[in-house]
Amino acid sequence: MPETAPHYFVITVGTTGDIHPFMRIASALQTLGRKVTFITHSYHENVVLGVGLPFVGIGTDEEFLRILKNPDIWDPMKGFSVILANYSGGLQEIIEAIRLVSAQASHVVIAHPFAVPGAVIARELGLVRSVVAVYLAPSNLRTCHDPLNIGATSVPRWVPMSWRRALWRFVEKRWIDPVAVTQLNAVRTPLGLPKLDSFLTHLAEAPDLSLTLFPSWFAPVVPDWPRPLIEGDFQLFEASTQEGFTDDLSAFLAAGRKPLVFTPGTGNLHAADFFACALAAINRLGHRAIFLTRERTQIPVSLPESVLWQPYVPLSALLPHAAGLVHHGGIGTSAEALRSGTPQLIAPFAWDQFDNAARIVALGVGMVIPAKRLRPRKLARCLQNLYTSETIRARCSLLASRFRSPHDPIALCREVERRVLATCNDANHPNPPPADL
Repeated sequence: MPETAPHYFVITVGTTGDIHPFMRIASALQTLGRKVTFITHSYHENVVLGVGLPFVGIGTDEEFLRILKNPDIWDPMKGFSVILANYSGGLQEIIEAIRLVSAQASHVVIAHPFAVPGAVIARELGLVRSVVAVYLAPSNLRTCHDPLNIGATSVPRWVPMSWRRALWRFVEKRWIDPVAVTQLNAVRTPLGLPKLDSFLTHLAEAPDLSLTLFPSWFAPVVPDWPRPLIEGDFQLFEASTQEGFTDDLSAFLAAGRKPLVFTPGTGNLHAADFFACALAAINRLGHRAIFLTRERTQIPVSLPESVLWQPYVPLSALLPHAAGLVHHGGIGTSAEALRSGTPQLIAPFAWDQFDNAARIVALGVGMVIPAKRLRPRKLARCLQNLYTSETIRARCSLLASRFRSPHDPIALCREVERRVLATCNDANHPNPPPADL
């Protein structure tokens, strides 16, 4: 352990699923005696402070909710532009948040990919020493290798590597760089920093270290992922056995057979069609169900006694009581279903959800229907197959056994620190460590 350990800035953006894994890493660093500052949307302040992490907020609740209220955020083609509409402002807030805490260059940033460019600028300005990029899902890393899923498009295995590279160039120049690079250079240029011409190349090459928060059995490392790279594991939210259970929920679970659970994710405010289809499918099946969403307006006005709405219940506590899970395909939700051995049907909307869904199907533990293709009859038929399939249940049990050994974030944080210090001792590093390290 270094004589003077670095101060860690843990920076993430997004909804609850993007926050919890970083909170787990930050808490582990605190357990090791490291100084930690957690930076994310002000909207999540109470959640972060609730676990005892020093917090610096960026943005306002109104700005955060304005993005979530835009239905285009869940469009595979338009979502990227919605998220990055004010990307330059967000990057500036990240830089100022780092500057606010301290201007000593011995600090290390552990960052969500969207926060990496701001952290890199802070490193270039001498505010921090090292940047660690953290990837929650495999599709957050660009690759030309199989399985190759770009949004809703699955590239067949027979497609030559030259075509795959050309496809990525097209995607970057058509959809990603016109938005992201313009916003990024709007921050870099006034600071006298060189312009960039590729957002994804910058994300891959600029960090000092990259870290995956999913296991190799879910997504093995491929040759063109960034190096140096640490293979981590799912960092899941730990809830007590019945944490978040209301009296209504406890009574509902005790009143009959295990229900199916439906959730479009904590950040989805545009899932009325998802729940309408779910109710119609449940009525066809004659099954019990729990609908999870904080927005009651997304739920059909009239629900039968066989269906219960709950604004929020930790999945780690709820899924052991469920017959199956129907969800959007977020990486955290997918991992929770894997941990509990729950069969899952994924209805991906956008982002990494299509790739996560494809991997769940390949593992033999679930099925997929794209959200735009959800229909009551099709959903009911797939659900019937899902929760009655002995093959799927056997695969679910097998993979759930992989979670029996504790996934120790302490050991992971020690390895990150060791690798960061080793990288910084490289003579070519732009910010070598001070003498006391």
